[in-house]
Amino acid sequence: MIQTQKLVLSVDSMDAYMSLFGLNDQNVALIEQECGVSIALRGAELTITGEEQDTQLAASVIEKLVDMIHRHELVDRTRIRYAIALAREGKVDMIDEILRSVVAITHRGKQIRCKTLGQQEYVQAIRDHDLTFAIGPAGTGKTYLAMALAVVALKNKEIERIVLTRPAVEAGEKLGFLPGDLTQKVDPYLRPLYDALYDFMGVDSYQKLVERGVVEVAPLAYMRGRTLSDSFIILDEAQNTTSEQMKMFLTRLGFNSKVVVTGDITQTDLPYGKKSGLAEAVEILKDIPAIGIVRLTHKDVVRHELVQQIVQAYDAYYGKEKEKDQ
Repeated sequence: MIQTQKLVLSVDSMDAYMSLFGLNDQNVALIEQECGVSIALRGAELTITGEEQDTQLAASVIEKLVDMIHRHELVDRTRIRYAIALAREGKVDMIDEILRSVVAITHRGKQIRCKTLGQQEYVQAIRDHDLTFAIGPAGTGKTYLAMALAVVALKNKEIERIVLTRPAVEAGEKLGFLPGDLTQKVDPYLRPLYDALYDFMGVDSYQKLVERGVVEVAPLAYMRGRTLSDSFIILDEAQNTTSEQMKMFLTRLGFNSKVVVTGDITQTDLPYGKKSGLAEAVEILKDIPAIGIVRLTHKDVVRHELVQQIVQAYDAYYGKEKEKDQ
């Protein structure tokens, strides 16, 4: 027979608990569903009912989330799910460690922090290595966090310029239909990089730095024949590079430079049968200690919670397809 337990927490701040519960109690419903418990707030007491292990899990998560609310941290459904996942692994206190370190500050004064252990590992890998590969699904902050560290390095005068690049591979469309010269044609492919830079620098500062050549946003084809020293170089959407392009890019690394290569090897837009330069590079270079390789997963998705579910669904689907082919 399953033994149920009632665990009662004292409520010292009703406002914090009301914030945690969310609109129409949707957040507390999520905790109930994920932890397998029932939660009721009456007066100054919060009662958690369920199996002993589940109630202890829910209590540790709730106490940690309320503490975050007291510190004015954002507590949304994605973060609640992640806190529960960490608690199941006995790592709920790691949330404090993740949130303690400020990666960068936007031009509007907003502090950018890591939101998952995977993101924290990624940021540390960039700090520790001259070349870092980050592989993971959309929404894990691969490009945004790299951009944040690049701007910090520029402000601290650790580097002299930032170079951002992407392969201009068409996802089912043709460049020819776009108006203008080559630069104008590839501009839409580089737009996500501009958006991130505007966040950290502001439009005016960004444009001034571009005019001075301190910030360069260019398609990958423009990297050929150059040596990039005293630079922070980010290659985004690297799953769409060919083997030749990746080798060309990696050999551009100059003295006192950092290179970050990001991509999702499950989402290549290369022609059928063409091997991704990112997947090949990681396999070839995996045994070199001086190179950082970080693999982010659906657990590190920090966009809308539906993005995390979509990533998981696709992973499961492709996993089954792979089994059929074997």
